[in-house]
Parts: sequence; C-alpha cells; structure tokens
Amino acid sequence: MTNVDEAAAAPESPGGRRRRSRSRKPMPLWQESVLLLGLALVLAIVIKTLFLQAFYIPSPSMVPQFVENDRILVQKVSYWGSGTPERGDIVVFADPGGWLDPTDSAGPTSPVSKALERVGLYPAGGHLVKRVMAVGGDHIVCCDDEGRITVNDRPLDERSYLPEGTVPSDIPFDKTVPAGFMWMMGDNRGASADSRVHMGGPGGGFVDQDLVVGKVFALIWPWDRAEVIHRPATFADVPDRRSGTS
Repeated sequence: MTNVDEAAAAPESPGGRRRRSRSRKPMPLWQESVLLLGLALVLAIVIKTLFLQAFYIPSPSMVPQFVENDRILVQKVSYWGSGTPERGDIVVFADPGGWLDPTDSAGPTSPVSKALERVGLYPAGGHLVKRVMAVGGDHIVCCDDEGRITVNDRPLDERSYLPEGTVPSDIPFDKTVPAGFMWMMGDNRGASADSRVHMGGPGGGFVDQDLVVGKVFALIWPWDRAEVIHRPATFADVPDRRSGTS
C-alpha cells in the first residue's frame, strides 16, 4: 500500500502542472480595477439608499448648531419600518413645494459632482434642514405669557439651542398638526423661512413625514466643530398625542 508521504512526493505529470498553472492565472490588473470600482459604487449606492447620506447647510437658518456650508451626515436607520421623526430631531427633508428658490433647488451642476451625488459622496441640493417642533396630533402654540412655545400645553425651554437673545418666535401661531405631518422650525428663528412663514401656503405650513430623508446625527465639517447631534432634553417632557386629526 502506498503511504500518504509517498503519494505526496510523487512527481506531477506535465499535463497536471499545466492545468494547475492555468487555474491559478491572476486576473489582469485592469479587470480587477474595474471589478473593485463596480463593487465600491454598488456599496456606496446601498449605503446612500439605506444608511447614510451627506448634505450641506445652505443658509443660516440653523445657527448656532449649523452655519452656512457646514457638512452634515444624515442617518436613515431611525426611521426604518414604523420609525418616525420625533419632536426635537433635526431632519433633512425634500422641499414641500415653494419653500426653496430655484438656486437652492438646483443641487450639483458639474458632471462629476452630479455623479458623486448619486452615490452619496457629494451633498445633495433641493432639501431643507429644520428641527421637528411637533408631530401628528400635537397642539403647538406661540406663545404663552412668558413668550415660550408650548406643545400640548407644555412650555419648551429652548435656551440650549437658540441663538443668544433670540425669542422663540415673533410670529404668533396656534396649530394642531395633522396625522402624518410635522411642524418645522429653524433654530435661528429670525432668519428661518419655516412652517410659520408658509402657514398661508397650500400645505398650511405642515410637512409630510414622507418627505423626510433622515435624521441629522453628525456635523462632520469643519473638523474643529465636528460633533454628534443629540435631541434636546426639553422635548422629553412633552406629553404624547399621537392620534392627531386634521
């Protein structure tokens, strides 16, 4: 009987060596590069569609949290399935119609920036960044006797995120948010064309939740101001009224 060592030491036939040599022939560099590029693009598109997307801040409406031309990351995981925006979240949403001028709606213009935008590597245009102040069923009012915005009769303490010296709103309103919609406001209340400014428009100032791209979770540029974004504590004290009617 031939033992294992002897079998392993037996010489290969020339035909066997040729077949093994052919099976180990490396992929040409150009083919490998194309394959890797294709895989990277597919991965980038999947990440943009399901997980993360980059945006830039086009205006001073969210000062001091964000200033013009800041770069932010939006995550979409929080709103998968039955997840919906919460009071206090900063979200990116598509223009409900007439909130942006044509310049802000244009987005990337060069072929390279357009291609990068498609895979989530370049900030997209045509979107707004605001804070969710109230959701479906909520009753939001400006203002109480102390000048505070109230949600479901609970006054909000907004000092942690409003610019110093800014009043909660110089535009009065008293609204009940329809189910599936949101009331949106920028933190820089004197320079934000938000739900208050569009109360006389077709949507009454309300924003459909289906327009939300995702929740802002990080400021990534400039590096010296990079941070993870958290929901202000004052919104945790608001009583829930999710049965909203229009």
